[in-house]
Amino acid sequence: MNTELKEALIILEQEKGISQDTLLEAIEQSLLQACKNHFGKADNVTVTINPDTCDFRVLAEKTVVEEVTDPVMEISLADARKKDMDIQLGETVAIEIQSREFGRIATQNAKNVILQKIREEERKSIYNQYYGKEKDIVTGVVQRYVGRNVSINLGKVDALLNENEQVKGEVFKPTERIKLYVLEVKDTPKGPKVLVSRTHPELIKRLFEQEVAEVREGIVEIKSIAREAGSRTKIAVWSNDPDVDPVGACVGMNGARVNAIVDELRGEKIDIINWDENPAFLIENALSPAKVISVMADPDERTASVVVPDYQLSLAIGKEGQNARLAARLTGYKIDIKSETQARESGEFDEYFEDYDEYEDDYDEYDDYEEGYEDTYDDYVEET
Repeated sequence: MNTELKEALIILEQEKGISQDTLLEAIEQSLLQACKNHFGKADNVTVTINPDTCDFRVLAEKTVVEEVTDPVMEISLADARKKDMDIQLGETVAIEIQSREFGRIATQNAKNVILQKIREEERKSIYNQYYGKEKDIVTGVVQRYVGRNVSINLGKVDALLNENEQVKGEVFKPTERIKLYVLEVKDTPKGPKVLVSRTHPELIKRLFEQEVAEVREGIVEIKSIAREAGSRTKIAVWSNDPDVDPVGACVGMNGARVNAIVDELRGEKIDIINWDENPAFLIENALSPAKVISVMADPDERTASVVVPDYQLSLAIGKEGQNARLAARLTGYKIDIKSETQARESGEFDEYFEDYDEYEDDYDEYDDYEEGYEDTYDDYVEET
């Protein structure tokens, strides 16, 4: 048994992730290449390797002739009968070649063949490992800034966080651990090239899958995400189990779950709303925390007109229009927001406001009745 070779193969398999079968195949090819370099050709050479013991033999099939003109392909009858007394002219005999007889150049070339195969298989192994993480999140260690880009170590390979995939205002320190979304893994001659992002909306989804068991198990679905990286994100969630509150599951007790994600995103605000198949209800939820009086949605045109109380208009639109912009991305509707006063003046919502005013009158009458009942009850208690 070739103990040294066996141990070397085991170590390479563990450290490089290259199978022993692949390494044995590389050794076989290197021996054939060495024979070709040493003898000039190796058409008649075969290499056999026992995968269990790692013992190998190099055999050359030679034709038995009376007079040898090509020592590589032929053998004399006298020499052949040293191996087999019954051998006859024209037959073939397998002659074992001792690899230690190879010259320095042939040996060096064989070594290069093995090393090249190891490099190729290592690169392929690393590529397959990280290709499987494409569209997922990984944890990396910040190494250094390369211009305005950041080099991130992911373990066996370095990833590149381009400037346009960085959150504006984020500054990283060497050795800092951060979570990243894997955009793409390319196979290049120099090894796998991994491109990552901190701004992609899917980063939010993957973080919730890691942090929230219900999302990871599919009980709670994240139906839509709208994100302005570094500032605010809105996500719409839906529960497949009527006993599970999707918003509560994502927020966690005392906000523990969502706060862990906010910390990872360095303070980025996250609004979690209930998904609804009815676009009007969905748009109303999406404009949270603003209160909404009315929503008129057109599913065909993908447009919606929204009326909010006068004092809620700025809140519904948000700073620099952010709340309305994110709500539009989240729902897929073009949203036109008007204050109650603007809506009344435009006349577009006259029919709605007639019903709304009537409802308010009925509510006021009920409120007056309730107050009168309470006064009567109080008088009765005093008399009793």
